[in-house]
Amino acid sequence: MCRKTLKYRLYTSKKDKHLIEQIEVAASIWNHSVALTRRYYRMYGKPLGANRLMKHIAKLRRRNPYWQKLGSQAVQDVIQRLDRAYQRFFAARTGRVHVRRRSDRAASTRGRKAGRPGFKSRHRYSSFTLKQAGWKYLGGNRLRVGRHNFKFVLSRPLEGEIKTLTIKRDRCGDLWVCFSVVVADVTPSAVGCDGHAVGLDFGLKTFLTTSDGDRYEAPQPLKQSLKEMAKRQRSLSRKLRGSNNRRKARIRVARLHRRIADQRRDWHFKLAHKICDGADVICLEDLCLKGMQAMWGRKVGDLGYGQFVSILRHVAQKRGKTVLQVDRFFASSKTCSDCGALNQTLSLSDREWVCASCGSLHDRDVNAAVNICREGASSLGVGDVRPSTTPLGGVGRLPLKAIS
Repeated sequence: MCRKTLKYRLYTSKKDKHLIEQIEVAASIWNHSVALTRRYYRMYGKPLGANRLMKHIAKLRRRNPYWQKLGSQAVQDVIQRLDRAYQRFFAARTGRVHVRRRSDRAASTRGRKAGRPGFKSRHRYSSFTLKQAGWKYLGGNRLRVGRHNFKFVLSRPLEGEIKTLTIKRDRCGDLWVCFSVVVADVTPSAVGCDGHAVGLDFGLKTFLTTSDGDRYEAPQPLKQSLKEMAKRQRSLSRKLRGSNNRRKARIRVARLHRRIADQRRDWHFKLAHKICDGADVICLEDLCLKGMQAMWGRKVGDLGYGQFVSILRHVAQKRGKTVLQVDRFFASSKTCSDCGALNQTLSLSDREWVCASCGSLHDRDVNAAVNICREGASSLGVGDVRPSTTPLGGVGRLPLKAIS
């Protein structure tokens, strides 16, 4: 059995105000809990436990009709979110690695700094979660939350046993429903590629270059929308703070940001499926994206390499593929894929170079992808996979036992 989340957009209706009100109640409970936890820590020098905080909030909730608009289990979830946030904060301060419940999230957030939980306005707080009580799935695209029925866009079938329901509001003001479901483990339907391994080299001029010689150019949706973004940002800056026109202008900016993110994510999914169609073993390089973003700025964020790696791992896991990452300090670009000699004088401006030892002419990106593929394939324990006849040093095909 495995757990996954299915997200659907709610249809806009007048009853949305009841959901928005519950989100604002959750924000009020969050802020009160943050203030209480900080005051307790100043007085006693230790954090207030989640169980004691739940008991205290439950007593206050009996005397506060406004807080009673949110279900008791949703209130408990707010406290549990705060407790997990403080656990990450204290773990980061003490230098310990915080292990999340899901291993894929832990891998994607390794090394990320966690700040102290702070206050959130009712406009910035985004969601609340209902567990067993307070909601009911009515079948099709209908559900009941509290005393009101809602409809959502059934963009894909809702399968599995529903465990929790989360109502989420994005920066555009639209509401989404997220079902956390438990489904049976399905045997991955891997397309037989005879154990073919491929190496991927990430670049700024060419998004991905494979060891097979394929190149993929990123669409860069943010770059294409910069003029429209500047126009909407200028319109936002001219509006009076707190006015209704400023709220509308902010939503227009948020909608453009969402469209850009959706375009990038859609292209990443299509590329991940295409790569998984042609290979059983996918080797990547481990990059320092923060350092690259500090050096090259907005373009690194527009390419979204970190998001692509997460999507590629997700698609590969569903399809029974293997994704490997080579060491960050492996000299993939400077190593000759034919003889293994190291070119210490290679610079970023050199797109092609000739090996001084064997005289082979190398394309910088293809040579790096080939070396990445070899380094990753060798970690599977298949021995020396370096061919001696191919001019580009392509890895070719690995035995199927290499990916078992």
